[in-house]
Amino acid sequence: MVDGPVRAAVIGGSGFYAMAGLSDVEEMRIDTPFGLPSDNLVVGTLAGERVAFLPRHGVGHSILPSEIPACANIHALKQLGVEFILSVSAVGSLREDIEPLHMVIPDQLIDRTRGRASTFFGDGIVAHIAFADPFCPELRTVLGQATREAGATIHSGGTLVVIEGPAFSTRAESNLYRNWGADIIGMTALPEAKLAREAEICYAILACSTDYDVWHDTHEDVSAEMIVANLLRNVETSLNAVRLALGRLPDVRNCACSHALRDAIVTRLELVPEETKRRLGPIIGHYLVQEVAGG
Repeated sequence: MVDGPVRAAVIGGSGFYAMAGLSDVEEMRIDTPFGLPSDNLVVGTLAGERVAFLPRHGVGHSILPSEIPACANIHALKQLGVEFILSVSAVGSLREDIEPLHMVIPDQLIDRTRGRASTFFGDGIVAHIAFADPFCPELRTVLGQATREAGATIHSGGTLVVIEGPAFSTRAESNLYRNWGADIIGMTALPEAKLAREAEICYAILACSTDYDVWHDTHEDVSAEMIVANLLRNVETSLNAVRLALGRLPDVRNCACSHALRDAIVTRLELVPEETKRRLGPIIGHYLVQEVAGG
C-alpha cells in the first residue's frame, strides 16, 4: 500500500514514458469499474510530494489516442486521492511564433474527437459540469512559472484543438483550425480534461511543440518520427518543469475545480441506482455522505 497521501499525478504522453528522480517507488495495479488504466501506476516521492506517474499510451506506446482508457485512468488517480494532474503532451503548432521545442500552457480547448467516452455519469445519474475554462487557472500559473524557470521558451495561454487521430490532419483541416483561432493541435487532452473536472481534480497541460503540423509552406510535414525526436529533446526540460511545479502546489485548493460537482449533479441522489453509486463512489462519495448526514 502507498505510504502517505498521493496529492499529485503526472500523465506522460508520447516520448514521456517514465518519471526520473522518484524515490521510495512503488508500482501499483489499480482496477476500476471502467477497466484497467493505461498501465501500472508508479508512485514515489519527488520534490517532497508523493506523486503517481502514468504513461498515457502505456509503456512501449501501444495504445492509440482513441483507445486510451481515460475513464479508468482518472478513476484510478481519484482512488489514490489525487488533487492535481500535470499532463505532459506532444502537440503541433498552428502559429508561426510557437516554434518546435517551445512549450505552451493552453487555457482553452476545441473538441474534434468522435465517440470517446467523455463522462463518468449516466446509468441513472446526470451531471453537467461547468467547462468554460477547461484548465485549472491556479495550476496553470504554477506550471507556467515552473516551466519558465526550467529554461523553456513558454507561451502562456492558447487554444488546443483535439482531433481524433491517429492520422494527422489534412492541409485543409490544419488551415481550418488556424482560421478558427486554434494555436496548437493534439489528440489526447480530451476527454482527459473533462473527466478530471468531473472528478474535481485540478488539471493543466504542459504542451511540447514538436512540429508545424502540415500548414507551414517551408517546414517539413509532421511525422511520428519528428514528434518523438523533438519530444525526447525536451524531456529533461519537461521533467525539470514538472519537478519545480510539484514543489509549489498549494496546501489548500481555492479554485472551483475542488467543488466542480457541487452544483452540477441534477439527479436527486436518493434516486440513483446503488450500483451506480458504488461505481462512482470515489467521485461522488462525499456528496452521498452529505446527503445521509442531511437526512
